[in-house]
Amino acid sequence: MRRVAHSQYSRASVMNIDFGNGIWQGERVRLRAIEPADWETYFAWNQDDEQTRNLWFIPMPQSQEAVRRWAEQEALRRPEGDNFRFVVEHNGEVVGDLTTHDCDPRVGKFSYGINIRRQHRRKGFASDAIRVTLRYYFRELRYQKVTVSVFSFNEASIRLHERLGFQQEGRLRRTVFTDGRHFDELLFGLTVEEFEASAR
Repeated sequence: MRRVAHSQYSRASVMNIDFGNGIWQGERVRLRAIEPADWETYFAWNQDDEQTRNLWFIPMPQSQEAVRRWAEQEALRRPEGDNFRFVVEHNGEVVGDLTTHDCDPRVGKFSYGINIRRQHRRKGFASDAIRVTLRYYFRELRYQKVTVSVFSFNEASIRLHERLGFQQEGRLRRTVFTDGRHFDELLFGLTVEEFEASAR
């Protein structure tokens, strides 16, 4: 059995590779897998209550060590089907992440959640990351429908998905609780045909 030599390249040099215009490169961002060193970014995100509230809920505090171990495990974890956590980069800096979930290749439908760091919002990073993801799932994996859940108080995400051509397909009343109140959950959907029409 042939032994593989250890790489002579450091993580820093690997992260600075010019990836050109590959499938994971958009107009503004590049998608990649999570690395153990990303733990500091995720730990900082956990301190931003507004950001975590928009995603799911405000969790209990986590130690730096817990987040460090989580990032190490996440970097080594094998994907479950087509479910995957993408890190969103702009010029080598982590600006957010996008996680696909509920992927059903038999029916051809999937969902995702996206998170852009507060200081990097309204720069086109979210829409670019979503387009890169849809391009891959629709054109490479043969999915035909994507559905996204958005909390009714998240006006920025609602406007983002409307701009991308998503249609509001439903409203689940009072399914979210945060800041002492119940909120609705809005369901948005986009078909592969609608995506291709908007990409022209």
